[in-house]
Amino acid sequence: MNLVVTLFLVGLLLLAAEVFLPGAIAGIFGGLAMLAGCVVAFQEFGGSGGMVATLVALALLGLTFYLELVWLPTTRFGKKLIVQSTVDATSQPPLALAADVVGKPAEAITPLGPSGYVLVDGRRYEAFCQTGHVAAGEELRVVGLDNFRLIVTKT
Repeated sequence: MNLVVTLFLVGLLLLAAEVFLPGAIAGIFGGLAMLAGCVVAFQEFGGSGGMVATLVALALLGLTFYLELVWLPTTRFGKKLIVQSTVDATSQPPLALAADVVGKPAEAITPLGPSGYVLVDGRRYEAFCQTGHVAAGEELRVVGLDNFRLIVTKT
């Protein structure tokens, strides 16, 4: 009985340590310790004792998850563990405003097969041609914007 209780306590401590330690190693070993406690309980106390130990292990596991995932984040200590700030910046400036480029003529400065670079009002943009391959120097028209490129078509 002492071995079963010890394995369960070690498992719970390792599962609790998982909150503070990087990686999943402590949690894995905690789960294995609790599983070993259940195996020992089946060996020492038979089927009914093993089932009781398994139910206790599952209840303790559920309680541990509840405390770590629901209760701890609401405490003052738990709020210090969780990043609360957000970043309102973007990693890249917007490509262009749709009103400034859609409908304007563009010139292919590299071959578009179907992606390449175009020149619109003297400014270089990455572009995607909906109508397929385009040779350098061809005249195109901007029909839309994608996330990081213009969408062009042959005129």
